[in-house]
Amino acid sequence: MSTTELLRREWSAFRRPGRLTALAAAALAVIALGLLYAFGNQASCPGPCPTAPVTGDGATVSDRFWFLHRDLGREGSITVRMTSMTGTITYPPPDHDQIVSGLVPWAKAGIIVKDGVRPGSQYAAVMMTGQHGVRFQHDYGHDVAGGPGGVSERSPRWLRLSRSGDTVTGFESADGEQWRTVGAATLDGLPDKVQVGLFAASPGDLTLRKVGLGGATEEVRFTQAVGVFDNVTVEGGTTGAWASDSVGEMNHTDWEKYHNASGAVEKEGVIRVSGTGDIGPLGDEGARTVEKTLPGLAVALVVALVVAARYGARPGLGTPSRQVIAARMAVVGAATFVAGAVAVGVVLPVGTAILTGNGIPVQPISVLTGARLVVGVPVVLALCAVLAYGLGVWLRRGWAAILVGLSLVALPYAVTSVPLLPDPVSEWLLRLTPAAGFAVKQTVVEYPQVIAHYAPSAGYFPLPWWAGLAVLCAYTVIVVRMALGRRQAADTDWR
Repeated sequence: MSTTELLRREWSAFRRPGRLTALAAAALAVIALGLLYAFGNQASCPGPCPTAPVTGDGATVSDRFWFLHRDLGREGSITVRMTSMTGTITYPPPDHDQIVSGLVPWAKAGIIVKDGVRPGSQYAAVMMTGQHGVRFQHDYGHDVAGGPGGVSERSPRWLRLSRSGDTVTGFESADGEQWRTVGAATLDGLPDKVQVGLFAASPGDLTLRKVGLGGATEEVRFTQAVGVFDNVTVEGGTTGAWASDSVGEMNHTDWEKYHNASGAVEKEGVIRVSGTGDIGPLGDEGARTVEKTLPGLAVALVVALVVAARYGARPGLGTPSRQVIAARMAVVGAATFVAGAVAVGVVLPVGTAILTGNGIPVQPISVLTGARLVVGVPVVLALCAVLAYGLGVWLRRGWAAILVGLSLVALPYAVTSVPLLPDPVSEWLLRLTPAAGFAVKQTVVEYPQVIAHYAPSAGYFPLPWWAGLAVLCAYTVIVVRMALGRRQAADTDWR
């Protein structure tokens, strides 16, 4: 019998109403739960909801800080001496009931060149940070380290930004005489007139609250940074008064209302700039990632494992041949892939459109990343089904194959997707079990200049997508070889 005829025969044997109905129900569960999630998330604000900052390429970012600024032409520079940097953290752990002095690691204050004051516009900045020394950052995702240490009255830090056309270069100096280049950036399409000046920002203080069996959920506390500057000189800019504005909304918290409002104050040549917020690649306005529309994957995974395991262990006349086993694996995998592709192909674009329509910003993804999700997630489901089928052939007991398959794949995936286990335990489960394959759906990117909860329960997998897929493939190959080995052993016993 030819391979095509064998596949047709096995497809005819597989397509029983019960199996097809189960796979259709799995696809519908992915779609229904994804749409339920999308419809259940709506922006709700006392007044008009603030618009999330969006860059020129459509990415949602953080862009909120206080800005003391003036015009700068195509050729020019700004030089300042930063004499101190202080800050405030409200309600920090352990009791969350205090207001203390201090700086979060990525609090920042310094000088910046920016294409206007619109949140999300191009920029380049050189700054002092809370715990990471001098940095040169531009266009949200780019960060270059400069000198270490902080600033004080005894050891102030000089900072300089120079613009030449579309190129902005950042410098630092200990004495204002000997300068060291920190970094440079080319901001394509930068207009002739930009804004240059002093800024301060401070992201929320991230703390983790223990829940479940050692899992953690995020809590973010308000913080504020204050930079003090003198010896401010601008070349190539306009003369006259500085403009003082917040980029993004500010001065709404109780701390700012009743204690220290963010802003800029100048007295006798000394400028004090205080601000909150952040300038970085991850949006702080509640932006979602597209894989959040896939909460139904756990249901689809369980259904696929049960159907495949029962099919592999179903009673028959002896052990099927190796060719028949291979054909049945192909049929099981193909049927599961089609069901998964339909579900993911529907829920991703529709769920994203619903979230956007409800006022919830969604991080854009590239065409290649979208293709990885639409193709990769069904491939993972198909590989899991083949693995379960192999377990059914090998164990010859449907209930045993189902139990092993669920314990090996579905359970690790389920317990790591919620804040139940300690983060290190969840990370190792997603390194060592077949559930690692679901890293194909990850779109979260870890940025060293952004403190976030990079954990499985927050959608971050410890392995890159290709490595996670390789782990699943390795498990599947091992189980397939064990299943085919049973047939070989049966042939040996017969002889």
